[in-house]
Amino acid sequence: MSTRLWVVVPAYDEAARIGATLDALAAQTDTAFTLLVVDNGSADATADVVRAFAGRAPFPVHVISEPEKGVGCAVDTGFRFAIDRGARLIARTDADCLPRPGWVAAAREALDGGARMVCGRITARRDEHGPAGRAFFAGLVGLAALFGRLRPAHREDGYLAPYRMHAGNNMAITADLYEACGGMPRRPSPTDRLFLNRVRRTTTSIARSRTMVVENSTRRIRAYGVVRTARWYLDQGSGDLTPDPR
Repeated sequence: MSTRLWVVVPAYDEAARIGATLDALAAQTDTAFTLLVVDNGSADATADVVRAFAGRAPFPVHVISEPEKGVGCAVDTGFRFAIDRGARLIARTDADCLPRPGWVAAAREALDGGARMVCGRITARRDEHGPAGRAFFAGLVGLAALFGRLRPAHREDGYLAPYRMHAGNNMAITADLYEACGGMPRRPSPTDRLFLNRVRRTTTSIARSRTMVVENSTRRIRAYGVVRTARWYLDQGSGDLTPDPR
């Protein structure tokens, strides 16, 4: 099976949730990829769940450990591990997300079609909130996207492509661009804007795919509350709360 495309999933204490993510990846219409889960120093059985899944997975599965805390550290370690083993295309989602069945196929189509990075569409998971919660999530994402486009720092000289918000848990990139832009910032969340701006300083070839869809966890809303969640999505940080709520 081809190892040209890898899917990287950072995970921290996700034993109770990562099974659904793994099942969603196994249900992809395109399973010609290698899965890499990066265990970011979990204190639970996250790695054991992944290893058990490997026995029935329709693709190769690797589990590695990154003890340096922070989603940026886990993602960067995972991407570089995959590149060192021959990956030319790399997609990423998170261990609390559900990629829809055509997610991998849409990522591959965009990158094979000439894009060097492709960003997909996120929507709220239906098993975590009702219609009101999902509508709030959609509004928050839209507000953050607008804020990002208007923010002066995102319109400075040196950028080769216009700013359009992307979700780190729904993106794919070529290996050569990942290395050329300097990779993911090795720090806790949020890292998405910093990484996107590195890419924007390196290439104009950033595509959007409406068919590359990930159902996103909304548990940050429960952990932070409405106001603090809004601040986080508007790039104001997590304040005195953990940047990666579990």
